[in-house]
Formats: sequence, structure tokens, C-alpha cells
Amino acid sequence: MLLIREVKLADLKNIESKDFALAAGRIALELNCRDVMVVDLRGKSPATDFFVIATCTSGRQGRTVCDKIMEFGRENKIQRFGLAGYEQGKWVLVDFVDVVVHIFDDEYREYYELETLWGDAEIIEIAGGDLGND
Repeated sequence: MLLIREVKLADLKNIESKDFALAAGRIALELNCRDVMVVDLRGKSPATDFFVIATCTSGRQGRTVCDKIMEFGRENKIQRFGLAGYEQGKWVLVDFVDVVVHIFDDEYREYYELETLWGDAEIIEIAGGDLGND
């Protein structure tokens, strides 16, 4: 498992899908989500390149995290193609095609265990520490 301590969102120009996935994970962490990770599915899934997975404490927090990630996507000209579960907030899915963001509550995260679906996929944990907000 690779550990990422810093992604400077302000430095990202002409953002690539991996950079966007890492930035989305950083946003989730900055907004107090837990167990934030990026699953690298390149060459493993025909549907997407990266999953961003995080656990929130409430539907309100999950929606806020998704709002910030969608705003970041708009600012970087990354089109959102789908949004599901937003109103309920137990599992919010934001589909950017190459990157799919999953924000779960504890119950849904434990039940679905998306990070275990591809046993050979690299998992990049987004850890606390320096958030790059100089």
C-alpha cells in the first residue's frame, strides 16, 4: 500500500485522472472523512481508472464532500457524468468516468467493501499530515 502525504491542489494544472483522484481523496480528508483511499483500476476495470473511497459520519458531511469534489472538477474542466445517492447520503457516488468517487457511511462502507473487489489493484491511502495549504 502506497501512502500519500501531500497533494497540493493549487499546483494542479491540466489535471490527469490520477491527479484528480488524489485531489478528490485529499478533499475528502480535509473535510474530515476517514479511511480515505484511491484504488488504481487501470488495466483491471473496463469501466474506470480510479475509485476514490471514503467514509463520512453523516449524510450532510457526505454531500458537502461531494459538492467540493464536484466544484473542484468544474474548476478543472472535468465533467461529471453521474451522481447517485446524494439525497440519502449513505452512499454517494459521483461519476467522472475515469474517476468514480464513493462516499459511504460506516454501514455501507463495511457492507460493500469496494476496496477488496480487485485484490491485485494498488491502493493509495490518503493520510493526514501536511495538507499543502501553504
